[in-house]
Amino acid sequence: MKQETKKIGVIGSGSFGTTVAKLLAHNGEVLLFSRQDAIVEKINTTHEHLQVPLSEKIQATSSYEELANQCTLIFPVIPSAAFRESMQAVSPYLRPDHILIHATKGLGLRDIDEDNLKDAVITRDNIRTMSEIILEETVVKRIGCLSGPNLSTEILENQPTATVVASHFDEVINAGEDALNSNYFFVFGSHDLLGAELSGALKNMIALGSGILGGKGLGKNIQAMLITRGLHEMAQFGKAMGAERQSFFGTSGIGDLVATATSKKSRNYTFGYRFAQGESINQILADMSEVAEGLRTLKIAQQLAEYYRLSVPITNMLYRVVFENYDVRKAITSLMRYPLVQDVSFGGV
Repeated sequence: MKQETKKIGVIGSGSFGTTVAKLLAHNGEVLLFSRQDAIVEKINTTHEHLQVPLSEKIQATSSYEELANQCTLIFPVIPSAAFRESMQAVSPYLRPDHILIHATKGLGLRDIDEDNLKDAVITRDNIRTMSEIILEETVVKRIGCLSGPNLSTEILENQPTATVVASHFDEVINAGEDALNSNYFFVFGSHDLLGAELSGALKNMIALGSGILGGKGLGKNIQAMLITRGLHEMAQFGKAMGAERQSFFGTSGIGDLVATATSKKSRNYTFGYRFAQGESINQILADMSEVAEGLRTLKIAQQLAEYYRLSVPITNMLYRVVFENYDVRKAITSLMRYPLVQDVSFGGV
C-alpha cells in the first residue's frame, strides 16, 4: 500500500523516533508528534532535533488530531511504560483504516502493581505486547512491529542495515516496506508478530548483562557464551508465551541481539557497563536521556520464569546481580558450574 498522498506519522520524538522520521523522509513527507511545544517549534523552525539535522520534509506537531487526520500510516515509538497512556490519548482520533507499526521493544503489564513486581505472580494473562495494547485501546486492527537490529546512531550515519516489519497482514508489511526501504535500509517481512515483539523485548536484558561483562573488563569468550545461552533462554520464554521459535533465530532475534549486546551505542549495553563500573541504578537512570528497556523487562521475565518454572539461569543471575547486589564474579562461576550436560539445543525449545 503506497503512501503517496498522505504524510506518514511518528509518535515520539526521542532518539529512535527521530531516527524513524529521518528514514521515512527518504520516501515522503513526515509528521512527527511531540507533547512538548518547545520541541515542535524548534523542529519546525530550525529543522534540527537532538543535534540531528532534519529534512524539511519532516514537520512536527503536538496535536494528535492533526497527526491522525493527515496520516494513515503511523509509527508509535514510545517507551513501553508510557505506551498505553499514549494509545489512550491518540485513540479518539484513530479510525479503523489507520495502520500502526510500533517500534517499542518492551513489554506491558495489566492488573499488576509495577511498584511491587518482586511479589507479583505474572502469567501470560498479565503480559501485553505493544500490538495487544493497541488492540485494547484503539479501533485499529492493521498493526505491525518494527523490529531490529536498529542502532539509531549507525542508522543516522547512513550505515547499511536491515530490519523486520512483522504483522499478521501482508498489507501492513507492504506499507512498512514502501515507507522505509532505501539504498541503505532494507526491510524483511514476517508474519510472526508475537515472536518479533518478544525477541525485541527480551534481548534487551541479555544486552544489559553483556554490558556488565564489558564493564568488568571481561573478554569476548564469556560474552559469546552469554549471547548464545541467552538466546536459548529468550526462545524458552517465547515458547512459554506462544511465539514461534524461528523468530528468535532470524533478523529480529539473534540479529538484533548481537547488535544490541555487543555495541556501546546500545542503551542497554551502556547501562550494564556503567552499572558494572560501580554506578547505582538511580545514578544511571538520572543521567540517561533514553530508557533502558532491559531493566524493566528483566523484572518481568524473572517473575514469568518462576511461574512457568523455566530453566533460565542467566536471567536469574542477572536479576540477582542487578537488583540484589550479587557479585558478578560469583555469578559467572555459578553459571559456569550450572548442571548442563550438553550444550544448548535449539531444536528442543
